[in-house]
Amino acid sequence: MVQGAPWKGLVLGNIKLGKYPAELLGIVLKMLGEKKHLIVKRDLYTDPTFPASDTSIFFDYCTPLAQFRGEISWLRPKDICSTPRLFSNNPQDVQVKQGILGDCWFLCACVALQKSKYLLNKVIPPGQPSWTDESYQGCFTCRVWQFGHWVEVTIDDRLPCLGGKLCFSQCQAEDLFWLPLLEKAYAKVHGSYEQLWAGQVADALVDLTGGIAERWTLKGPGKNTEKEKTGMVLEKAVFRRLMNLKEQCVISCSVLNSRQGASELGEFHAFIVIDMLNLSEVSGKEIFLLRIRNPWGRRCWRGPWCEDGQGWSQLDPALASDLLSRIQEGEFWVDDEEFFREFDEITMGFPINEEGQLQSLYTVVGTICHSYDREVHVCCDLSPGFYLVVPSTFLKDAAGNFLLRVFSTGRISLSELKPPPADAALCEELPAGEWETVQLHGCWKNGQSAGGSRNFPSFHINPCFPLSIPAGPGKSSVKVTLRQHCQDSKCRPIGFHIFQVPNSSWKPHTSSFLHLEPLVSCVPHCYSQEVSQLCRLPAGSYVIIPSTYLPNTEGNFTVVIATKIDRKRIHSRETLGQVLQEVSFTTVMKR
Repeated sequence: MVQGAPWKGLVLGNIKLGKYPAELLGIVLKMLGEKKHLIVKRDLYTDPTFPASDTSIFFDYCTPLAQFRGEISWLRPKDICSTPRLFSNNPQDVQVKQGILGDCWFLCACVALQKSKYLLNKVIPPGQPSWTDESYQGCFTCRVWQFGHWVEVTIDDRLPCLGGKLCFSQCQAEDLFWLPLLEKAYAKVHGSYEQLWAGQVADALVDLTGGIAERWTLKGPGKNTEKEKTGMVLEKAVFRRLMNLKEQCVISCSVLNSRQGASELGEFHAFIVIDMLNLSEVSGKEIFLLRIRNPWGRRCWRGPWCEDGQGWSQLDPALASDLLSRIQEGEFWVDDEEFFREFDEITMGFPINEEGQLQSLYTVVGTICHSYDREVHVCCDLSPGFYLVVPSTFLKDAAGNFLLRVFSTGRISLSELKPPPADAALCEELPAGEWETVQLHGCWKNGQSAGGSRNFPSFHINPCFPLSIPAGPGKSSVKVTLRQHCQDSKCRPIGFHIFQVPNSSWKPHTSSFLHLEPLVSCVPHCYSQEVSQLCRLPAGSYVIIPSTYLPNTEGNFTVVIATKIDRKRIHSRETLGQVLQEVSFTTVMKR
């Protein structure tokens, strides 16, 4: 019997036997024994939703990628190199290199996976079969964070190539394939590779970390006025402090407009900030050097700190030689003066520790009014208290979904404010504070749920509404209101009782009500449209029993339960790298 993956066919010498039932193949294998010229091929997975065709490459042929239409082929890693690997332990091997696709913004964000084992395992789950495993089926699964959730994306391992080599992103070592496979999964999420042409580093950082990213402009007012709206102005002192987190998070810098100066770069290109050194002590003057990496993977800088630049004359020759030896292909040094002059923007992802907890950044605070970005945020210091967050679009009637996330170094609670009931009778003013209100509707029916007051043995058949009080520092304030639906001239006497549930096995609608004493009572029954009672209850489970005075008295009613939200006042001070707590809320904007 032949077991394992489906059979594609047999090649015996130069004769292809094709597809045959497993039993027959078993006989053939037994007859051939250990002969080495028998080759068995397995069917590998092909993704029907993201096929190896131009539909997965192109979107509308509006980018320079369109010039390669019809020239791109699809190859599996085993067809590209003899011994493909997913990862390497050598840091130099895993440096990202950009291909002919303009997705430098995505590649800069991928560096986050190299800095965190937690994130790498989150995005590319470990333990998946690869090319050397007999169980390998030709597919990989990645995860991408989308709108509040990690979404699994499964792809086959066929990759776009030109001339037998990868034409999009790849690692420095060409036998490593985690990056091109992740890029393919990300392209599948967006619909095609071409839709990855141009984007925001901050967006990709959120998608690959589930955290948040901060953007700053490096140009002050009056310079590049239109483009500085992308973020807050970053001061040098703050930037130097942020660089202390360079080992924990991604720091990317971008050029937003073309210049003819030292960079020789075109518009909209993203780089990776690798390192920063304070050489003030050894040089006798204030010198801060930054090591930058270009995803293109080639040298592109002609500033004073390039290989033959004049800047090195300010340092000891041995130190200068050491620093130049540290740079890899595509890397270069700049001082912070040149950095702030030549680059327009910096993006930084909030660090995530190995337990998956988001940590804070030090931030000069502010926000942007209605921006054409996928997400906007503000960082601020808030004293303990209650605050209202109002998300909005610039124009009215702009319907859409949104996710609101709040991160804090202290304990926080986020809840939606319910609009007040339309009926003015239910809007009686509550005591000062924040209250959560729930409305429950019911009815008394003759012979079914109209049991009358506790004076009658049928009391237990009245409607029963559960009430749960969560554990807290003390008792909770609760206001219960019972309102019958009738005209004033036809009111029945109404009231209610609140009982504490004695144990988890206790069930309502039994005669056991007759033996329980209510914890709270709103009696005697009143000829009124509405009766209410304000009380303080300890944590526990309760039931509310509304009733008329006489049994078999029919009518409709509403029970309104208002619970006061007591938030503990805290005193916290944000510090660099402190763990943040996240609270998320998802809703829909409607016209």
